[in-house]
Amino acid sequence: MGIVVLVTIVLYYQLYVQFAVSTAIISQYHMTFLYFVYISVAANAVGAFASLVAGLADRWGRANIVVYGLLLVGLLTTFALPNAPGKTSYLLTYCAISLVEGMILVATPALIRDFSPQLGRASAMGYWTMGPIIGSLVVTAVTSRTYGGDTSWQDEIRFAGISGLVLFVIALFGLRELAPALRDQIMVSLRDRALVEARAKGIDTDAALHGQWRQMLRLDVIGSAVAISLYLLLYYAAVGNFVLYFSTAFGYSAQRANALLNWYWGANAISLVLSGLLSDRLRVRKPFMLVGGVGSVGFTLAFALHATQQHTGYYTFAFIVAGIGVTSGIAYSPWMASFTETVERHNPAATATGLAIWGWIVRITVALSAACVPLVVNTVTPLIEHGAEVKAASVRAAPALAITEAHPKLFAELDTYGPGKVPPALLARAQDEVGAEGLRVVQKAAPQLKILREHGADVQQASADNPGAWQTWWWVCLGGQVLFLPFVFVMTGRWRPRDAVRDLKEHEESVARQVADLQHDRQEGSTA
Repeated sequence: MGIVVLVTIVLYYQLYVQFAVSTAIISQYHMTFLYFVYISVAANAVGAFASLVAGLADRWGRANIVVYGLLLVGLLTTFALPNAPGKTSYLLTYCAISLVEGMILVATPALIRDFSPQLGRASAMGYWTMGPIIGSLVVTAVTSRTYGGDTSWQDEIRFAGISGLVLFVIALFGLRELAPALRDQIMVSLRDRALVEARAKGIDTDAALHGQWRQMLRLDVIGSAVAISLYLLLYYAAVGNFVLYFSTAFGYSAQRANALLNWYWGANAISLVLSGLLSDRLRVRKPFMLVGGVGSVGFTLAFALHATQQHTGYYTFAFIVAGIGVTSGIAYSPWMASFTETVERHNPAATATGLAIWGWIVRITVALSAACVPLVVNTVTPLIEHGAEVKAASVRAAPALAITEAHPKLFAELDTYGPGKVPPALLARAQDEVGAEGLRVVQKAAPQLKILREHGADVQQASADNPGAWQTWWWVCLGGQVLFLPFVFVMTGRWRPRDAVRDLKEHEESVARQVADLQHDRQEGSTA
């Protein structure tokens, strides 16, 4: 279980590191913000269908998918992605990484489920969920300390790739996959266990082995997967857009924005584990999901309201994002446990299928949300592409700008002529009105003034509209959290611990009877 959690952490570190250096990547390949966003859209769409393919994990072997997937992702991240010659090859390489990651996304929680009984399911899922969270924390922790100076964005991606290759070696020797013949024998016993659980739940055991995809097409499975995907809209934005948001709306450097995100990821990681442990101890899931969901709504509301308040301090944001991290952790690890238990209620043998559907829905939601961000926030591209040079030009050309603004008609007329072609009469008038020294100041600042003429108005308008545009998207994220709340009530599980204890006792007694019957049948068959 420890290796699987480490795999998940490193995998998400590799997947998310590009967002921490997004401004440099956009500049390097001369991308628009829209193009960069659609890299994520395409990658998540590819990963979504890879998640469905991973529903065959029981046939291929879950450990095989994890181990060899680690190798492939590590090689692509270390050697291919940072050396991509152009933005198209960068897109294709990142999609290849997401293809493999989408399969591992299903295989790893399926392994965690295999390693944990329901009594420890929320704790185990809490540890697994730490993968994307601590992966994000690793991204922000590493880049906030190393990025800049002699370390390029390519180096940051290579750091992630090398860590994946190191873990591949560990997983190669730490996660075993049996030979096919032996695995088939083991799978017989696993199928027997699934049948025992199915009989204990009153499920038709013949149906449990067939039509598993059809059995998952239920409101409590599909609806819950859609609901958690919408609930996580703010999380997706934190991964992909918080650096861009804080850099364009509040002027944070990439290092400062990543340092702020450490508060989010750190609080979230601790909350996930503690909530899972407490949920298992009390043997209930729904109260945690409801409390965490309502708390997330409150903190996200505060976050959205501060989006247009430029005076908001760093530590105010740190408190808010830490609160979002804590409350979403309270909701999410019990949700993961409850989802696998909801799938088991319909068919204990269809865990990989249920998780494949969940993985597909999550990825599709991420792709759609990423596609919608630039439609709502259409102010980022001019700020990323020209914001820095406009700001620098404004500083360097300030004296010249003051002169030109004091004599707008004169300089508008001068601009209609090329260098050395100004009529003598007009030049004499300019010297009389501005003075020779003033003209020299303006002439020296000509490159900066050109930048301001071409891009200044667009950047100024984008700067004014940017906070409001981001705030609109935070309202969308808040709506996703609100829609999550009703689906808490359709999932399996009790609200009160004493009812959960009674259900557990009845289930254990029923399973014990089924195991005794199965052993009796085998003994009779052996005697015959």
